Amino acid sequence: MRVTTSTLSLTVADVDASLDFFRTHLGYRVAMAADGFASLTRDDAADVVLLRRGTEVLPPEQRDQRATGLILALTVTGIEAEERRLREAGAPITMPLREEPWGERLFQLTDPNGIVVQLVEWAAAEEPAAGSDEPEEPALRVLSPTDDDVTASPNARMTGLAAPSRGAAELSTWTVAMEAGRTGPEHAVSREQVWTVTAGALDVTCAGRTEKVTAGQTFVLPPDVVRQVHAPQTAEAHVAMRADGVASVPGVEGTRPLPWAQ
Repeated sequence: MRVTTSTLSLTVADVDASLDFFRTHLGYRVAMAADGFASLTRDDAADVVLLRRGTEVLPPEQRDQRATGLILALTVTGIEAEERRLREAGAPITMPLREEPWGERLFQLTDPNGIVVQLVEWAAAEEPAAGSDEPEEPALRVLSPTDDDVTASPNARMTGLAAPSRGAAELSTWTVAMEAGRTGPEHAVSREQVWTVTAGALDVTCAGRTEKVTAGQTFVLPPDVVRQVHAPQTAEAHVAMRADGVASVPGVEGTRPLPWAQ
């Protein structure tokens, strides 16, 4: 199959209103027009055909369908300038310009018949400066804990895994090992923590409620809420947290860092 032209056919209530919208704001030209019908074109995008609702050109089951629910997406360059041009021209911008985490920059405008047009530009990946002697950051880092990454307290042993000092940019992860009968101090942490018990069981008290969490289960501790962890049996857990979390103890002023998460 060889495709020579792509055309989007839209059924609308007011053909003239959409025709004016596409010509005024999106640079389309009229290739052909008649009562209740218009064929629009531009050199660098799919053609658009506008059909009045109820037209007998369509099969009976399609005559009253509407164009709503469909998005016409046009990939452009210089999206800020396009958004500014359209806003100054009074175009109905119904979703302001924004950038998605995956690099898509887009905004939407809607024509008088409810046709949503989305203008899209993909953010270019940053390239290293020409002639730069700086080594490229590795795509994958494999970390192996050493004895220097172990912090022992009277109640538990924490082994640091990923952290800003060990190759991570945003997150810290570590393991906690507790002997049977040990109980950690009451404290709060400024960031959410996610614990997965990998061996044994833990009794976790948070905001006055105690839950028993066994191997294979995960629990989430919200930020700035007093918690306490007790090991009714020998237990181990894996913990993840944003790297900038600090701890505080009720009745004690100030905060303290978590050395294994630095």
